[in-house]
Amino acid sequence: MKKYKLLTKESIEHFGVTLYRIEAVTDFGIVRKGEKGGFIEKEENLSQEGNAWVYGNALVYGNARVYGNALVYGNAWVSGNALVYGNAWVSGNAWISKKIKLTGGYFYHTKRKLESMDTIETTDDTDYETLCREPKTESFEEEVKPVGKKVKIRIDGGQILEGEVVEE
Repeated sequence: MKKYKLLTKESIEHFGVTLYRIEAVTDFGIVRKGEKGGFIEKEENLSQEGNAWVYGNALVYGNARVYGNALVYGNAWVSGNALVYGNAWVSGNAWISKKIKLTGGYFYHTKRKLESMDTIETTDDTDYETLCREPKTESFEEEVKPVGKKVKIRIDGGQILEGEVVEE
């Protein structure tokens, strides 16, 4: 039984490849019938079995396959010969494109090799920290407050669709 269908009237072009929005045709996992997902090139990219799903603006194409309980969401791209399965989550701005098997874990962001990532504590919960690049903060007696640019974002269905700097 199929769990999703390709919406041929809702497509995008990505590096010369046509990708189609997906829509659930039945309830499975946390996905509900009628829920629209991300974009895939062909049915072989996303298994019709299990709870795997592609959300929001995420893209899966080429020979890439997503199956099992794997999730791809945010602005993530999975392509080439990549296999994402098990309990792996690919999200944010992560790009997965080489022949690799991701079987578990959380893959958030792809960065340039020369780019360094720092971490800062932005919550009192000691189990969490925030990844950042060249953070600028000011210390206060009671809190750490990040300093940066004010941005305006547009959100739909819990996903950030676009953003722009509104104040330097």
